[in-house]
Amino acid sequence: MSYTTSSTAEISYTPACAACKVQRKKCSEKCVLAPYFPPNDIDKFLLVRRVFGNGRVIKLLKDLPVQKRCDAVNSMVYEARERIRDPVFGCVGVINDLQNKVSELQSQLAATRAGVARITEQNANLLTIIYGYHDHSDLNSYIPPLQASMNSPVLNGVDPLQLWDPL
Repeated sequence: MSYTTSSTAEISYTPACAACKVQRKKCSEKCVLAPYFPPNDIDKFLLVRRVFGNGRVIKLLKDLPVQKRCDAVNSMVYEARERIRDPVFGCVGVINDLQNKVSELQSQLAATRAGVARITEQNANLLTIIYGYHDHSDLNSYIPPLQASMNSPVLNGVDPLQLWDPL
């Protein structure tokens, strides 16, 4: 914002960023924290300051290229939230929980795939018993009438349901 006085001199007014407000100091145009901690988001800065401290945040941001600073601030905010939520493990606890869930889901997926393979094999065996069809490459296209297959020499008068082993 710019305000003009009655003279030709122009007075420039820049609202203090959240970091400068908390520290009760004037926010300069060179303030490293201003782009990442807007004046209306003081809680965000308080959270990061509580865990990392002012000096460490400023040093970290100055050491990074400008294009990576936004990601660094977002990461610090997330890490600070998790550290306050879980002082012992912080975000590492969240990562471990997610890794455990992934492992559990992979185990369930493997068990499900094995179950599907077992059911597919039983289905193929059942169709072989019922229809006497031994080439399992295209079982879906080969479904002769059940009555004709009941007289098949493969069954020899045996009830096919007695031969099938359910899950």
